[in-house]
Amino acid sequence: MKSILLIALIAVAFTARVQERNLAKITTDLKKSTYGNALLHLVELHSMAGGPVQELIDAIEELINDLEDELEELEFNFQVRTNEHNALVVSLEQDIQDAVIDVNNTQDTLDNLLFPRREQLQVRIEQIQENQEANRQNYDEAVLVREQEHEDFEFQVAELNDATAAVDDALALLQTLTNPSLLQVKRFQNSLKNIESKIKSRSKMAPMIKALISLASNQNFSDQGIIGQIVDALNEFRNAIVDSINAQTAAEAQAQEDHEEYLEQLDAEFAEFQRQINRVTVDLTATNEKIDQMTEFRDQRDADRKQYTAELELENNTYAEETDTYTNLKNEFTRELGISEQALSVVNSADFKNIQV
Repeated sequence: MKSILLIALIAVAFTARVQERNLAKITTDLKKSTYGNALLHLVELHSMAGGPVQELIDAIEELINDLEDELEELEFNFQVRTNEHNALVVSLEQDIQDAVIDVNNTQDTLDNLLFPRREQLQVRIEQIQENQEANRQNYDEAVLVREQEHEDFEFQVAELNDATAAVDDALALLQTLTNPSLLQVKRFQNSLKNIESKIKSRSKMAPMIKALISLASNQNFSDQGIIGQIVDALNEFRNAIVDSINAQTAAEAQAQEDHEEYLEQLDAEFAEFQRQINRVTVDLTATNEKIDQMTEFRDQRDADRKQYTAELELENNTYAEETDTYTNLKNEFTRELGISEQALSVVNSADFKNIQV
């Protein structure tokens, strides 16, 4: 600031004369500010002491030039700062907008793609696991049924074998019935009843043995022709039992073969279910990892948005403070420039001898 220098030079060089009317008006204007009032006090002192006027004029003009330069520099610096501020605001606003877009797009991808995908995969795994459980249940039931069927087969074969042995006993007994006693006939009849007890009533051979019992119960076995008929019937009956044993044995073998094939099929299905679970699990793991990545990215971009918003708020507040400082400085420079120009007008046109402050 050149104010002190101006005051000193005015005090040394204040000798010019101005018209009394103009001097009074300028003096009144200068008294409106502390800076102008101080100038008038020093001008009065310089007027009393005397001094070269041109030196004062040169000093005031230099001061005006300095004030104009400082005002121009202030304007330039503030314009540079304004350009920087505007560019920074645009950049931050763009950063905020980009962050918001990233957050929204990421959340949209999570909500409409990845979360539904994860749920679908989880449901798929649950469905396959249910299929596996049903598969194992069918496996266990098949094993249980096969065991029961095999037990039934063994029981039936055992009955048929007992019946075969009973028939053999009856045939052997018939060989002794040439002139049978009542006791021998009774033993043979009991033998037939024993065969009947070995044959279930539901068996297709039951009517045959009942017919034999009915035939034998009415005979005294003295007729060898009748005995021969009974022997033939017993042999036929024995052959039927053996055929039944063979048929059931073949059926059991086929049932066991079919059972083993069924178990192999169930095991193959179970293994395929497990492969499906493994594949879906890999997909689910990748989906969860993608969700974690996108969630982290979304949170980071939201944090960026908050950071950019805080920076923008700080920049706007800082620029507002700098604008206030600029405005105050500009007003001060403008005011001092006006006062200096008034002082130059006084120096150029006034007679300072009668200045009264």
